Amino acid sequence: MVRVTLGAPRRQKKNRYFKAAKGFRGGRSTLWRTVRETLLRAWAYSQRDRRTKKRMFRRLWIIRLNAASRVRGITYSQLIDGLKKANVTLDRKQLSEMAIHDPSGFDAIVNEAKSARK
Repeated sequence: MVRVTLGAPRRQKKNRYFKAAKGFRGGRSTLWRTVRETLLRAWAYSQRDRRTKKRMFRRLWIIRLNAASRVRGITYSQLIDGLKKANVTLDRKQLSEMAIHDPSGFDAIVNEAKSARK
């Protein structure tokens, strides 16, 4: 019985992998087994880091909000508490952008949060 080697599909699969490994150093872009191992690990890291990126951006927004709100005489936690009590539905990303690009609007929001806490 003849052994089937999957000629065209196998070559196409290898070509896809080698194309994805373009730019890797040394055997990581030229040796089939190493390319396969490297890409599997790279895909696992990319899955993990898509989650981590969201986490890191949220941390950045919170740091910016804390700094901007402290300049205006209120802490970050007090700001968020006041916004919840005032039913302001802006998220941290929008608040952070507002603190950077629209300081007068952010001042109004901080004043609203302060008045809602009293």
